[in-house]
Amino acid sequence: MPERTDTAPPGGRAALPLPGAGDLSEQQQRGAECVWCRITLTAETAVDLGERRIRVGGSHVTAFPRGCRPCTADAAYRALFDHTQVNRCEHCADDAGSCETHIALRRLIREGRR
Repeated sequence: MPERTDTAPPGGRAALPLPGAGDLSEQQQRGAECVWCRITLTAETAVDLGERRIRVGGSHVTAFPRGCRPCTADAAYRALFDHTQVNRCEHCADDAGSCETHIALRRLIREGRR
């Protein structure tokens, strides 16, 4: 599984595994390319993954990763499966509508599929 960045935004976006910071190109760090498939992104084709502080070499930088819609939807779907089935979230077992991570991941899936 890809390593996660040092800090991530709250909610479902934090649950999305991103490639390791050392593997991200400058274009991926600034959101010009998808963090997964490296396709060039536009405002219409990108999903914002939130500002993150990542470690590059021996220092931290601020990154603004974005994903293309298909890659984001796929990553959110996998993260939702892991959250509910692998990690067995107790909130989701009781009422998925009360779990902020579940709700945020479903939003990312819908955003990626439109």
